[in-house]
Amino acid sequence: MYERRRTVAWSAGLAAALALVAVYSATIGPVAIPATVVAKAILNDVTLPTLSLDGGLTWVHPFSFGVERSHAVIVTRLRLPRIALGAAVGFALATAGAVMQGFFRNPMADPSIIGVSTGAAVGAVAAIVFQPAIPLVPDLQGMAFATALAAGFAVYLVAREGGRTPVATLLLAGVAVQTFLGAVVSYTLLFAGDSLERAVFWLMGHLHAASWGKVGAVWPVALLGFLVTLAYARDLNVLLVGEDDAHTMGVEVERTKRVLLAVASVLTAAAVAVAGVIGFVGLVVPHVMRLLVGPDHRVLLPTSALAGAGFLVATDTLARAGPAEVPVGIVTAALGAPFFLYLLRDREVHSL
Repeated sequence: MYERRRTVAWSAGLAAALALVAVYSATIGPVAIPATVVAKAILNDVTLPTLSLDGGLTWVHPFSFGVERSHAVIVTRLRLPRIALGAAVGFALATAGAVMQGFFRNPMADPSIIGVSTGAAVGAVAAIVFQPAIPLVPDLQGMAFATALAAGFAVYLVAREGGRTPVATLLLAGVAVQTFLGAVVSYTLLFAGDSLERAVFWLMGHLHAASWGKVGAVWPVALLGFLVTLAYARDLNVLLVGEDDAHTMGVEVERTKRVLLAVASVLTAAAVAVAGVIGFVGLVVPHVMRLLVGPDHRVLLPTSALAGAGFLVATDTLARAGPAEVPVGIVTAALGAPFFLYLLRDREVHSL
């Protein structure tokens, strides 16, 4: 009961912080819009289901605040999709990061550790470089998602030994596959030609091409993956004491590892496919939340997910607040790396 109250309290606070960051983010841009106008535009866009007189279901707009049409269009069609996509990507990456750190029992782990991000990069770069010449090549997001999952599955197959998947072997296989795929990306870039700038920009991580379609594609995956990992929160807690002890405590270790690895791979693939390679969200955010709320995944998973959503929305706001927009992946790395070095220096991060 105490852990449930802590989860609710922390989650409510982080959700409120996310809402405030989202509203503030929507005020930033070439056209400055007051926060009150942003809030009114968002409320005007809300639709609720109601029963009509004939018993049918209709959708109505309960709010009708006076907002300039240009401001409403900017908020709801340009800025909100980007904010919602950033929240979804941050939510997915932080959830996957928390799972990976618990899975490997190492706070240095992150979602890219099993090669999924680099696998997505292979597919995305291939789509950018070869799609103009080969029409049969799938679209960028579909290609990136498929190759990301293929990379994660390949790492799992390589690490599999006699029906078991040793964590150390999985880690080494991930490093090897990641290095090989990085070489494939570099080789593909040699043929990029006029597409080189677009490919490099994608590799930096960005949210500039956000749309409600992408938001609708990522959020269901992020929420479903989160719910699955939350269902395995107790098993993740038990795995922290070691696989042998977890087995004696009734955890189906190999099955749990397969599910967690698959879900973390899907979450990472979905995020990277629409936003490119954005580093440090899945590494720093779960680690910071672990310092704040402790290692219990029943609390850590929801708080990390919400904190990841807020963190990426905030960093993307910073990325586009200057005179020239910077890819958000650069900002997360620039902020995350020094902060993580501080943690390495002044905190105990060698074990969970």
